[in-house]
Amino acid sequence: MADSVAENRKMYVEMPVGEKRAQYKCGNNFVTLDKVETWASKSQNLEDSVKVDSNKLKKYTEAGFGPFSSNPSLNQSVSMWAGDITTLEIDAIVNAANESLMGGGGVDGAIHRAAGPQLKAECATLHGCPTGQAKITGGYKLPAKYIIHTVGPRGEKPDLLQSCYQNCLEILRKENLRSIAFPCISTGIYGYPQENAAKVALTTVRKFMDQHPDSIERVIFCLFLKEDIEIYSHLMQVAFPAQ
Repeated sequence: MADSVAENRKMYVEMPVGEKRAQYKCGNNFVTLDKVETWASKSQNLEDSVKVDSNKLKKYTEAGFGPFSSNPSLNQSVSMWAGDITTLEIDAIVNAANESLMGGGGVDGAIHRAAGPQLKAECATLHGCPTGQAKITGGYKLPAKYIIHTVGPRGEKPDLLQSCYQNCLEILRKENLRSIAFPCISTGIYGYPQENAAKVALTTVRKFMDQHPDSIERVIFCLFLKEDIEIYSHLMQVAFPAQ
């Protein structure tokens, strides 16, 4: 059983892109990395209503978020993107999974449906995943080559949420992958306050990128809800300042 799962995963990972695209559940509605706007570009065209001025910046830093220095090269390697994570044709997308890894609601269910039954077959060999940890599988019929599954905390537990993002990035680096997309981990039915969760996500990613500036081509924060888009529009200006 394990051998057949490994062979199936290898087949999909190594499949020529044209052949694999014919199997995408999203059809031709996949999104390549070059179509995802970088923060360096997006930050130049923010509406005045969402711009963070010096007074707002001071409030954020006094509350413990930041300060962060300006690094233009990092701003080219990070994005906030409103769209369906299952359509991204990149190296890895992150699944906000439950401890069983066998599928669930929300983004977890959407990823399992789009990847196909081969994903559940591989997940069955992983014997679950503890909260705060992460495990990698193939992406199968998803445009993404791999899925990194992580289990977020229930309620506001910053150390465990930080561990989720950190462990996903460590797997990305260990596997020599270059692009990754995160959903908003733990903010749905797990009840983590959205802005506080975003601060943990951005702080963890920014610190990792500072430590490993050449190992990641792009980190995408994949946003779905209007509230999350507004939160990230503000907080990205703090974590990845233009100047």
